[in-house]
Amino acid sequence: MLGFGHRPYEPVNTQQARNADRWNASPEDAKLIEHNAMTAPSFSNLQRGPYEASFANAGTPALRGPEGIFYDFNYGCRVQVPVSGWRVVMIDLDTHNTVFDEVLDAGEIAASRRKYFVRFMLQVFDGKRVVLSHVFDAAGQRVLVTPGHAALGDSIAWMPAIEAFRREHRCELQVQLPLYLHELFRAGYPDLHFVDHDTPAASLGTFYATYHLGFFSPYEERDHQPTDPRSSSLQDSASYILGVPAVERRPTLLLADTVRRIKERYVCIAVQASARCKFWNNPHGWPMLVAHLKQQGYRVLCIDRDRECVQPGGPNAMPAGAEDFTGNLPLQERASLLLHAEFFVGLGSGLSWLAWAVGTPVVMISGFSHPKTEFYTPWRLINFHACNSCFNDTRFAFDSDNFNWCPRYEGKPMAYQCTSSITPQYVARVIAPLIAESRRG
Repeated sequence: MLGFGHRPYEPVNTQQARNADRWNASPEDAKLIEHNAMTAPSFSNLQRGPYEASFANAGTPALRGPEGIFYDFNYGCRVQVPVSGWRVVMIDLDTHNTVFDEVLDAGEIAASRRKYFVRFMLQVFDGKRVVLSHVFDAAGQRVLVTPGHAALGDSIAWMPAIEAFRREHRCELQVQLPLYLHELFRAGYPDLHFVDHDTPAASLGTFYATYHLGFFSPYEERDHQPTDPRSSSLQDSASYILGVPAVERRPTLLLADTVRRIKERYVCIAVQASARCKFWNNPHGWPMLVAHLKQQGYRVLCIDRDRECVQPGGPNAMPAGAEDFTGNLPLQERASLLLHAEFFVGLGSGLSWLAWAVGTPVVMISGFSHPKTEFYTPWRLINFHACNSCFNDTRFAFDSDNFNWCPRYEGKPMAYQCTSSITPQYVARVIAPLIAESRRG
C-alpha cells in the first residue's frame, strides 16, 4: 500500500545514481550514493535500534519501494529487504554521519537507533547495484505526531514546535491529543488534523513518518530525545525531537468568546498542581497575597479545576478570601476569563501556560524548577537562598507517580523549602509594577 503522495521507485544502477533529480537528492548526495555503492561496510553497527516499542507499535514498514523493499520513518528509519545479502546504509544528511551500515537477511527489518527526527538518506545495495536510494522528504506526506498523555502545559508548550515542523516540511500532519484539548487548538491551527489520543495509530491509515514527544525515562536516554529534558526548557525539548529551531514560540489560540463578562478589575490565581513540590508551600503565602490584592482593589478569582487537593501529605485548598471559580470547565471558557484578567498568579502548571498563551501577564511561583524550564516571564519568583531547581538536577529524575517527591529532603523538616522560603512580601514586591501599570491603564 502506497502512502499519501508517494512515488514508486524503480531499480537503478550506479550510473543512474548520478542523476540527482531522479532520486530527489542534491548533487552532493548523489556523489555519496555512488561512493557508498563502491565501498563495503566499514564499521561495527552501534546505531541499530528496535523497529517498534510498547508505545510505538509500528508493525512492518508501510511504504513500498522497488523489488520488494518496504520502508518508512515511523519509529526511526526502518527498512525490510526481500533478499539475503543486500546492504542497508542510513546517513544523517545534516551531520554527514553514516549511522547504519549492515548486510541484512531476507525479511529482516532494520531500524535506526535514533527515533527523533533525522533527515535520513536510506540506501539499499545489491553488491554495487543501487536498489533503493531515498532522501527523507515529507512534503505532501502523512505524518503523525503523538505527544503521549500530554497534560495541558505540555500541549501548549509543544504545539508551536509541531506547527513549525508542518510548515518546514509541508506535510499533512496529524496530532494525537486527548479530546478535551482539541477545542483549545483547532481554530488556531487549522492546518493540523487532531485525532483522539486513544485512537490506535494503526486505524488512522498509512504514515510516512511518526514522532513521539515526551520525557523519556531514564532521562539519560538519547535514542528518543537528543537532549536531557532537565537541561532545556519544556518547549525546547519538543523542538529538539522534531528538529526545528529551539526558540520560544507563543502558541496561537483563537478564543470563541472574547467578551468581557466581569466589569471590575480582577486577578486570577491557581493554587493546585500535580505534585506537592510545585505548590507554594508557605502556609501564609496565598492568604496574605489574596488579602493584599483585595486591598489593592482587585477581585481575586481562583480558577483551579479542584477546590482542594486531597492527596496524602499535601492538603491544599482555595485560599480564604478568593472567589470560587473552580470546576472542570471547558478550556476555552478558562482562556476567555484569563484574557481579561489584569494578571495571573500561579505555579509551574498548565494554567500558567494557558494564561501566557492568551497574553496575560503571568506571575509564576516555582522553586522545584529553574526559571529556564518554563516560558520566560519577567515576574518569575524563585528563592536562590534555599534549596532549588531539583527538577533540573541531573542526579535526580522527577517521579510523577510520587506526589510527595522531594529528592533531597523528602520526609525531613527541610522538605519543600524551595517555595516555603518564598514569602508573600517577596511576591508583593514583584507584582507591584504590574499593579502600577494596571492603574495607569
